Amino acid sequence: MSLPAPSPEALAHSQSLIAAIKREIEADGGSISFARYMEMALYQPGLGYYSAGARKFGAAGDFVTAPEMTAFFGRALARQVAQVIAVSAPHVIEVGAGSGRLAADLLLELERLGVLPERYDILDLSADLRERQQATLVATAPHLLERVRWVDRLPEEFSGALIANELLDAMPAHIVAWREDGIFERCVSFDPVTGFTWNERRATGALLAAAEEIGRQCSLPPGYESEIALATRAWAAEWGHRLQCGALILLDYGFPRREFYHQQRGRGTLMCHYRHYAHPDPFYLPGLQDVTVHVDFTAIIAAADAAGLDLLGYASQGQFLLNCGILDLLATLPADTPDYIRATSSINKLLLPHEMGELFKVIAIGRGIEAPLIGFSHGDQSRRL
Repeated sequence: MSLPAPSPEALAHSQSLIAAIKREIEADGGSISFARYMEMALYQPGLGYYSAGARKFGAAGDFVTAPEMTAFFGRALARQVAQVIAVSAPHVIEVGAGSGRLAADLLLELERLGVLPERYDILDLSADLRERQQATLVATAPHLLERVRWVDRLPEEFSGALIANELLDAMPAHIVAWREDGIFERCVSFDPVTGFTWNERRATGALLAAAEEIGRQCSLPPGYESEIALATRAWAAEWGHRLQCGALILLDYGFPRREFYHQQRGRGTLMCHYRHYAHPDPFYLPGLQDVTVHVDFTAIIAAADAAGLDLLGYASQGQFLLNCGILDLLATLPADTPDYIRATSSINKLLLPHEMGELFKVIAIGRGIEAPLIGFSHGDQSRRL
């Protein structure tokens, strides 16, 4: 694997995180779950990928998200947000707001629509990203900054619209192997010569129960390996206690369960992103690369349903954005101008099946919402979950 070399400062940063994870492994008897490794690699205070100061989003970072491609993503999504807050409460929460680009685009479009929320809360664990989000809003929507506040935790009770774009894929996940002699959890150890290495122990508790259920439903052969994200299930279920009226609108890449655990996907979906290179090695330069897994959307709605929430819609990102009028918004630009050509190129990446249009999905979960949501007016695939 040939990837760009880090600077000496970045390498030293990664080595500090490696030392912290090594201490965790030693304190835990020589092995930790991959979920714990992923949690530290991404969120260890001051050292994890999302907790430190490295630039992550955009051309100068490690990957480009939909809001960075074009403002039309946020403008289209605002149409769905407007419908939700109109029938719940004028309150929006964005979890994992990245560079702040989506917040700015959403607020500006909601202002155009005449439905500005009274509050727009941003929950983000990274102090560096909070600063960047504030700078983005100051530069693009300074008159709306008074409506925005940064919060440190989920509210005890909430009514309104919650937005999370590419949040679930970065939640820590366990890795499980279905073997001839049982179900095993793949864990992480440290070798003084080779560095981080894999080892296995028998799965137990909630992880074992989840793996057994998946194995029964999907008829997995011995040797099959994949991820089970207990953290995303718990996060979705938690909203059953907190959401009074409104909807969670979650955008991410993933599949319904039977596609996620397809027999041809026998090594799971784990993927890392570094300097716009995608590769499968989670032990490469911890703290300097993103570590992600795809989302099992069936698990998300199962957890939410058990907590008393409703499935309001599930569709491909491309279909969702079409339903929200992204092409009508594009048509407001003069044709054959540089702005129109650039916007068309970016929107095609968001919509086309071989780009982001099909791999990325949108799921809406809520309570107290009676009217069908516009984002799922055509092409709803809820039956596939």
